[in-house]
Amino acid sequence: MKRRTKIAIGLIVVVMVLGIAITLSMVRNGFSAMDEPSGMEAFMASTMRSWAVPSGLKSVKNPLPLTPEILSEGRAHFADHCAGCHGNDGKGQTSMGPKFYPKVPDMTRQETQTQSDGALFATIENGIRLTAMPAFGNGTAESAYGSWGLVHFVRRLPKITPQEIAEMEKLNPKSPEECQEEAFLAGDGEEEPPSAAASHASKPPHH
Repeated sequence: MKRRTKIAIGLIVVVMVLGIAITLSMVRNGFSAMDEPSGMEAFMASTMRSWAVPSGLKSVKNPLPLTPEILSEGRAHFADHCAGCHGNDGKGQTSMGPKFYPKVPDMTRQETQTQSDGALFATIENGIRLTAMPAFGNGTAESAYGSWGLVHFVRRLPKITPQEIAEMEKLNPKSPEECQEEAFLAGDGEEEPPSAAASHASKPPHH
């Protein structure tokens, strides 16, 4: 048997043994969303994310002009729909962000900011499989307008100001408990029923 063949067989055996050991360890210890993804998982996830972007979108520039009005709409949209997981500053340090698997990314970093406009748009519209990122699009022009506006705001995140964050905090969705507390402090005399409070907390769909 040739030397190269022996080396190849040896490598295959080593890989199989490692695979079995890793599988047994996972079965014994269970799976937790608190774990850090392995290097292989991170590589596979980034590769799948790249493949998920339609080829026709990869080089597309944002068709919306960057105006104060569109940026303001994107900021309000982000505060209402995205900040619950991503945080108003886009860094993902919310009560739930670090508990997802994979964790919510810091969108102010290069991993997000170096992506093309079309790639960011595709992520917002189509979501990312096997993650907590849902698809917000519905294929309409109105949905596309909202997503392109969000792309402009994502580009703004590395330079967002405390004043902008303060404005966004006023637009963040409120829990039923917060709505009840506000109603009580406003002098209604009694707490609002949970169903009514929940209706105040509801927000219009992505557009």
